[in-house]
Amino acid sequence: QVQLVESGGGLAQPGGSLRLSCAASGFTFNSNDMSWVRQAPGKGLEWVSSIYSHGSDTNYADSVKGRFTISRDNAKNTLYLQMNSLKPEDTALYYCATGRSLYDYWGQGTQVTVSS
Repeated sequence: QVQLVESGGGLAQPGGSLRLSCAASGFTFNSNDMSWVRQAPGKGLEWVSSIYSHGSDTNYADSVKGRFTISRDNAKNTLYLQMNSLKPEDTALYYCATGRSLYDYWGQGTQVTVSS
């Protein structure tokens, strides 16, 4: 019954922006830390960002720091990832997951493609 459904991916030009959303249900969202993880073509999973359950503390991979912003709306059971100044290297399948390092649940992913 646990569900994590990502949306908002698509095609963007270099320097453009996208906002990803993750709708959560079937568990106590506001008691869980959350993360975004991505997988680029031919590469392994890469941690992108995490946010604590209360939403005050956040962490980012060096590759996205200053460009991406993670946030959450606990009243709506939704996790967000605002992506600005996109680069071709950001092209990947993006997943949301529960936890900061030990992930119990994953979504199906949403594809982000950055290309001219």
